[in-house]
Amino acid sequence: MNPKTKPRRNKPRVAFVVQRCGPKVNGGAESLCLQVAQKMSDSWDTEILTTCALDYMTWENHFPEGVEECGGTAIRRFPNSSNRDIEVFDKISAELHSRIELCTLEEQEQWMKMQGPNSEALTSYIKSHKKEFDAFLFFGYLYATTVQNLPLVADKSILVPCAHDEWPIYFSMFDRFFALPQKFVFNMESEKAFLEKRFYHLEMNGPTAGIGIELPDTKDPDGFIKKYQITAPYLLYCGRIDPSKGCAEMIEAFLFWKHRYSIPHQLVLVGNSAMEIPEHDDIIATGFVTLQEKWDAMAGCDWLMMPSKYESLSMVLLEAWSIGKPALVNRQCDVLIEHCEVGKGGLSYETWDQALDIITQIPHNTYTELGIQGQKYVQEKFNWPIICEKFEELI
Repeated sequence: MNPKTKPRRNKPRVAFVVQRCGPKVNGGAESLCLQVAQKMSDSWDTEILTTCALDYMTWENHFPEGVEECGGTAIRRFPNSSNRDIEVFDKISAELHSRIELCTLEEQEQWMKMQGPNSEALTSYIKSHKKEFDAFLFFGYLYATTVQNLPLVADKSILVPCAHDEWPIYFSMFDRFFALPQKFVFNMESEKAFLEKRFYHLEMNGPTAGIGIELPDTKDPDGFIKKYQITAPYLLYCGRIDPSKGCAEMIEAFLFWKHRYSIPHQLVLVGNSAMEIPEHDDIIATGFVTLQEKWDAMAGCDWLMMPSKYESLSMVLLEAWSIGKPALVNRQCDVLIEHCEVGKGGLSYETWDQALDIITQIPHNTYTELGIQGQKYVQEKFNWPIICEKFEELI
């Protein structure tokens, strides 16, 4: 018998609900959900309820249906009922975005259904097993796995919104939805402040927790450099390679720097891509890498690049700082600016000319000091004992 099929009676039984999950899934909310479930398994009987999807664009079923043991927690996957038509979805999204204040509730709900992922089997499981769980933690407000299922267990629900200032959060349907959870868990104070402003009529109860950062036993930057044939100091982007993350603008700026100023750096892109990457000798796209290789890549880089305007936490920033690597962040992202103002481990840019000046002109002692300050910030603020205590107090 699988040990997770029968709950341990001496611990609260807690379900974690997220759109997709697993060691091969690279996404902020997804990774946060998995790590919190694993860390809390000492105090709770944890089970992650998710879909069989790996690809966040189509939600095509990839993982087998059923239960997988993963680092102390169970991941229970359910098949998606349909795939997303990306072209149709993007067209309707653009149309609704242009008149968001006039969208009917029916249009908003239809958009959420198209957003997905939609798993009738997951919904059925939550309905029929509600009484077996003491609480349901939902990660990410933006997906159907949360919006469709949280109302079914509202009296036992805790929402980890992973929210930022993006257009869908201004749908009027979220006014009603954000009133349902019993408690919230925020990643950053700036996230909480934004949500309190957006939903000024609601009381946002709950702690600001974040995530713990654990260093690997060893790091091998030379091995990473050799494997991917990197021949120069490099700027590193790590995460989903997507225009919505600012990657297209970053790559365009880098190519301009190489052509106009002949900067010595290469650009290394680590992660799965949702866009076409230009072919260039100094752009190295590794695709998905192991967790160890990600640490190796950060250990060898010159700067971590964070071009995204929309982040609710940014684990990769904290990971880079934990090993003393400074970051260059987009000034339009409140979360990244909060990190830099408090942690003092990175610098921000408003234009790509400013970014270039930082990369090429910053004094070495300033560069080193940034790394030291970022490392101290992570050690003090983002450690698991403190974070687990905050989650434990929820139930």
